[in-house]
Amino acid sequence: MHLVLTENITLDGVVDGSGGWFGPAGDDPADQSDQSDVEAELRRHMARQDGLLLGRVTFEEFRSYWPAQTDDATGITDHLNRVHKYVVSTSLDDPGWDPTTVLRGPLLDEVRALREAPGGELGVTGSIAVAHQLIEAGLVDEYRLFVYPVVIGSGRRLFVEGIDRLDLRLDRATTFRSGITLLVYRS
Repeated sequence: MHLVLTENITLDGVVDGSGGWFGPAGDDPADQSDQSDVEAELRRHMARQDGLLLGRVTFEEFRSYWPAQTDDATGITDHLNRVHKYVVSTSLDDPGWDPTTVLRGPLLDEVRALREAPGGELGVTGSIAVAHQLIEAGLVDEYRLFVYPVVIGSGRRLFVEGIDRLDLRLDRATTFRSGITLLVYRS
C-alpha cells in the first residue's frame, strides 16, 4: 500500500488542534457551503483508501465521535465505519470498532509490512507521535497538507526540530473557497 500522511496544519506548522482553529468536517452548519469543496476532496481521498493507521489517542477520539454521527452528509462516518483501521497501541485490548487491528509493534516493522501488502492507500491522519516516527523513518510516500489560513504561535508541529532534511516534490496545490489550501507533496 501507498502510505499517505494527511494533516490539517496552520501556516506556522502546528497540527495540534487543541487551539480551536480546526473542527471535524461538517461540524458547523453555517460553514457547510464554504466547506463543500473541501468535503468533495476528502471524499476523493477516502475512495482511494484501503486502510487507516492511527495512534491510540486519535483512534479513541475518532471512535468516541464519528460512529455517533447519524446525519453526517460528508461520508466520513460511513468511510470510518467501513475502512480497515490499524491502531498502534500496547495497552488497547478491545478496539470496540470493527474492522480494527491493534498493532503492538515494533511500529516501523508493522508499517513496512502494511506497505508491502496489496492495496491502494494506507492513510495516516492526526496521530502526531506516529507521524513523527514515520517521517523520521522515511516511510511516508505522500504528504497531503490542508493548510488553514491561521497562525497560532504554539503547539505540536508536524516537522520537529532535529529531523533530517526531506526533499519533497510538490505534486499539486488546490485552494478552496474557505481559504484552506491543500498542498500535496511526494517523497
